[in-house]
Amino acid sequence: MKKIDKIKADAYFREKNTYMVIYFIIWAIVSYGVVLFAEPLSNVYFNGFPFHYFMGAQGALAVFIILLFVNAFVGDKIDKKYGIDDKRNEEIGRNTTVDH
Repeated sequence: MKKIDKIKADAYFREKNTYMVIYFIIWAIVSYGVVLFAEPLSNVYFNGFPFHYFMGAQGALAVFIILLFVNAFVGDKIDKKYGIDDKRNEEIGRNTTVDH
């Protein structure tokens, strides 16, 4: 198995971590930001419920699940960009730990 250049590996992890921070910020805004503005949002209705209630009950969970799929999709693109091959990883994983 070939080794990855340190500069390339650092760039890979920097990019992955940058996206993780972006996802965390989106999640925090959706989860906690709505709570901070609950009173003004109580006049806005979505699906027959006040918006702040809907986001607390279902919306934040839906956004979290969407972020999981976005992370998987973007993560695959980043892996391809840096030459990480899933098939090769599976092949190595089937062998003994000595082959790692």
